[in-house]
Amino acid sequence: MNEQQVKISQKAPDFCIKDQDEQEFCLQDLKGKNIILYFYPKDNTPGCSLEAMMFTKYKKEFEQLNTTILGVSKDSCQSHRKFIQNKQLNLTLLSDSEKEVQIKYGVWKPKKFMGKEIIGTVRTTFLLDTDQRVRCIWNNVKVKGHVEEVLAAVKQL
Repeated sequence: MNEQQVKISQKAPDFCIKDQDEQEFCLQDLKGKNIILYFYPKDNTPGCSLEAMMFTKYKKEFEQLNTTILGVSKDSCQSHRKFIQNKQLNLTLLSDSEKEVQIKYGVWKPKKFMGKEIIGTVRTTFLLDTDQRVRCIWNNVKVKGHVEEVLAAVKQL
């Protein structure tokens, strides 16, 4: 469970889960686009809010580079809708309440939180190319400057 299960250059594991509007969303439906798949711990918390607001801020630039942004957490579709409304986000947020996708991608694992070891979502971002191959992985993401770093990587695809 500790080890990153997804590796650079491998095909990204496919999945189908619900988005904030409770519509089924499948990764394979985005073939032909670059994808930023970012996993975050919890809606409406400071770090997660900042990360989502930064992805929203740069969304047009990513779109001009044929890139779709997907946020994934274990929060419910309803929680995602409130998060989007509270923070004026313009992103697709996916509800992985069963943690199946997080387990597939190796981001549901032990981590330190307030001095204790817990099992939870480790903030991680994957950049997938138009063939859905993993091109970059950012583990244990620090939010400050992260979105700009991802944008720079997309420009190099």
